[in-house]
Amino acid sequence: MVTIKDSLKLFGISIIICCAAFVCTLFINYRIDLVNARDTISGEQAVKMYDAQLSTSTVVCCACGGCLILTSVVMLVTYIKNFVNSRSKELGILKALGYSNLSIARHFWVFGMSVFAGALIGCTGGEAYMDRFYEVQNKDGYFSFEREFHIGVPVLMIALSTAAFMLLSIWFAYRRVKKPVMKLLREDAGAKVRKSKKDKAPLPFLKELRRDTVKGRYSLIFFVAFSSFCFSAMVQMSMSMKKLASVSMGVIILTIGLILAFMMLLLALAAVVKGSAKTAAMMKIFGYDDKDTSKAILGGYRPIAWIGFVLGTLYQFVLLKVMVDVVFKDIADIPKYDFDFKALCITLPLFIVSYEVIMFIYSNRVKKLTIKSVMLED
Repeated sequence: MVTIKDSLKLFGISIIICCAAFVCTLFINYRIDLVNARDTISGEQAVKMYDAQLSTSTVVCCACGGCLILTSVVMLVTYIKNFVNSRSKELGILKALGYSNLSIARHFWVFGMSVFAGALIGCTGGEAYMDRFYEVQNKDGYFSFEREFHIGVPVLMIALSTAAFMLLSIWFAYRRVKKPVMKLLREDAGAKVRKSKKDKAPLPFLKELRRDTVKGRYSLIFFVAFSSFCFSAMVQMSMSMKKLASVSMGVIILTIGLILAFMMLLLALAAVVKGSAKTAAMMKIFGYDDKDTSKAILGGYRPIAWIGFVLGTLYQFVLLKVMVDVVFKDIADIPKYDFDFKALCITLPLFIVSYEVIMFIYSNRVKKLTIKSVMLED
């Protein structure tokens, strides 16, 4: 039932975990060496820088790593949910034949292999970049310790993340297949009855369809908002790194941000188009043109993308302001940081162009949907 091919569809999780492992490997390894070199650090400014670097490492690992891991959890849970719903009839047959919930769910461990691949690549990349990272971190001359290789960091990170996601896959799959056999056979394992609200004026058909395309799809809402959030926050933050940290740090932030932003948006819009294929095909039969069809299917996600962009802008400003004015406030020669309107003016048109190009691509996919193609796919 669950094959290696199915787990390969989770390449998005592999990329996110890879980014998280890359960043955490750098900062955790650096933090360990920094703590070990505490006795060699002297001078008031050096001690203040030491405390600031410890705080920075902690904040980066918790904020960046934690956020990326949370996103991976959401993606994994969403995929397993969709997988179980699409295979509910087969799962119902297995249960009717006497297989227990646990015996079915335990095969979902294979989804954890995507995490293993991402963590392995991320840790390897972090180790390869480590020497350059230490040069950048110690460029001000406050510290003079050498980089040490800590095998426990990548091994523990890979083992813990893989084991955790394998257990999560099994546990969530167990919850999803823990349904009556007849309910699974009817293929309504994920169906929920919604109470209709009374005394509410009906909307025009296209507006109602655009609303219903978004309504209840919490995971897709999260992915679209988070993709815009990453684009806004990471691009603007990377432009400030040249003055606050280093060019190489800005390149790392920009690369990770763009990978996450485009990957999340592409996956989300692909799921929207696939889930609305029948609706789009039926609209064409009833005479709606391609513009109205695309607008009804994809248009509801534009406001969500803008909300994500605004939140990302506020997030990067607050984060950098706290780092400069709180964490590094006692360090000499740290430049003052204020909101970078120039970065916003560059990022905003880039976001608009990138988002609209992607929306145009997926609008063309909606145009190509026909009843014949939908029926053949089913």
